[in-house]
Amino acid sequence: MNKFLIAFCTALLLACASKPQTESRVFQNPLLLHGPDPWVFQLGEVYYVTHSTGNSIKIYRTKSLSTLREAESKIVWTPPATGMNSKEIWAPEIHFINNKWYAYYAADDGLNENHRMWVLENESADPLQGTWVDRGKLNLADDRWAIDGSVFEHNGQLYFIWSGWEETVNGRQDIYISKLTNPWTAEGRRVLISKPEFNWEMQGTSDELPTVNEGPQMLKRGNKLFIVYSASGCWTDAYTLGMLTAGVDADLMDPASWEKSTQPMFSQNADGHAFGAGHNSFFKSPDGTEDWIIYHANPEAGQGCGNKRSMRMQPISWSSEGSPVLGAAVSLDAMLPVPSGEN
Repeated sequence: MNKFLIAFCTALLLACASKPQTESRVFQNPLLLHGPDPWVFQLGEVYYVTHSTGNSIKIYRTKSLSTLREAESKIVWTPPATGMNSKEIWAPEIHFINNKWYAYYAADDGLNENHRMWVLENESADPLQGTWVDRGKLNLADDRWAIDGSVFEHNGQLYFIWSGWEETVNGRQDIYISKLTNPWTAEGRRVLISKPEFNWEMQGTSDELPTVNEGPQMLKRGNKLFIVYSASGCWTDAYTLGMLTAGVDADLMDPASWEKSTQPMFSQNADGHAFGAGHNSFFKSPDGTEDWIIYHANPEAGQGCGNKRSMRMQPISWSSEGSPVLGAAVSLDAMLPVPSGEN
């Protein structure tokens, strides 16, 4: 190669290297083809993801949620062969509290009326390593049917929120809150803060099927707390999201502190193959500048609560009053910019 050609190639490479990169990285939903009841916990630069498998707790670890399919994953716990927490493992969540990992999951012995919340503990810094120790059933007041538990801390107090029955029969699923003295021990009474009452919360009910509020998730911003929950039966295409709002100085154990949205907060997108969109959690973009929602939806109508529910995510915005604006589920055809700061 002559000197002129070498100089020309060198100049061309330098020009390409110095050219501004204007093309943004994009991704397309779904993140996982099978991913009902998704949960994301962010610790530092790393996101830990779980979802319902029915028979185990599986954790994904990644710095790039848009490429979750390529993430490292591991089944970290399988239930005992028999017993009260041996069947129907639903909606697991992992939380990092006081330098330990805790997993919360719903389980029963094969009879739905025996569903309760259970707790595992892991002292390892890495939740994919170490030993998950069974802390037993969470001793929620009244010992009623319970699923979809989540934990949050506010003003130095741990709280547990979940979906439960008022009595011992399957007629209505409500949202309850309780204080915790530590990550595996409830204290005091449980308080009902939401029950199905609007038409959009009661789709799919019958003599055999309940009205539903479930999947409560905490979202904090400014001087407000929000609990976003799923409403109507997951067996319907009308499954959606509602919201409760309280002030940061409110008594969270007082039902009057929670103001309920009169309209659903999230819409399905039939043309975009997003039916029954709900059961969400929230996370920040890697650089902390954006808020995102992760949720499940079915690609076609009438697919209900089965394994067709895929995991999806999209950014959310905020109203001038400081409330989250969730909008509608984006189309599966949409190309979305990756979360800000994602490498």
